[in-house]
Amino acid sequence: MGGQPGDPLVLYIAGWGRSGSTLAERLLAEIDGVTLLGEVVHLWERGVREDQLCACQCPFHQCPFWSEVGRLAFDGWERVEVDRIAELKSQVDRQRRLPRTVRRRPDAATRAAIEEYAGWFRAVYAAAQQVSGARILVDSSKEIPTAVTLSHLEDLDLRVLHIVRDARGVAHSWAKVVARPEADGEPMPRFSPARSTALWMSGNLTVQGLAWRGVPVTRLRYEDLVASPAEAVAGAWDALGLPGRPELPMVDDHSIELHPSHSVAGNPMRFRTGITELRADDAWRTRMSRSDRAVVTAIAWPLLKRFGYL
Repeated sequence: MGGQPGDPLVLYIAGWGRSGSTLAERLLAEIDGVTLLGEVVHLWERGVREDQLCACQCPFHQCPFWSEVGRLAFDGWERVEVDRIAELKSQVDRQRRLPRTVRRRPDAATRAAIEEYAGWFRAVYAAAQQVSGARILVDSSKEIPTAVTLSHLEDLDLRVLHIVRDARGVAHSWAKVVARPEADGEPMPRFSPARSTALWMSGNLTVQGLAWRGVPVTRLRYEDLVASPAEAVAGAWDALGLPGRPELPMVDDHSIELHPSHSVAGNPMRFRTGITELRADDAWRTRMSRSDRAVVTAIAWPLLKRFGYL
């Protein structure tokens, strides 16, 4: 684990999808000194290879921010070896690889692959810090195996915000059809309640691997974030020892004006701008079938109880 003065400070949002990570990143992006990068784990395919839309509404290769990041980091995105990054990802950035990558002293081959793979991310962070002048970069990739690889970098200050949401709300959300504007309306994946909950369990349990590696981790519940955004952000900020004061420019207790960002991938909410009212999505309480709720509750019981949902 790194963290020397001058090293990029990355606030990594971890957890399972549909748990409020996009809301969290959008709020954090409104704090002075914070720059949002989006899901950097998908930058290589969705940005470099496929030229999908940045949250600023420009195609990736036409975005002034990302163009400058690519120039500083790699002397141009055309020099990035996307196939090699994909190959390394399969070696070290998969959940099934965690027994090897989470070790404090991985074997030589694993360490070499980790350092090469994570080095691409480190170059992006350093360039993004230089372009933005930000003290804190937010990477909302969520994937735990990705964060574990990053935790091996000695010249990166990594801190993790673990966001969770009631598994029943998450399962209900994954059953919806959600279009991806950056991919011509292609729908995001959908999961059955059982599949969604199994992934929710896995995604939230493996966060412990980061704590094992000595990475600062704090947990934030989606429901608490929506109920008291300024208080919830301040609590997480203090728990992680982040620099400065997290002054959220709230319009009122439950509304904030969202400005454009350069989030490179993620939920369609990353495109939203303007005054936004923060309201909990708890439609599952009235619209989820009793059988689906029973399945999710049975599978997720241990963590629902640990996270205070039961």
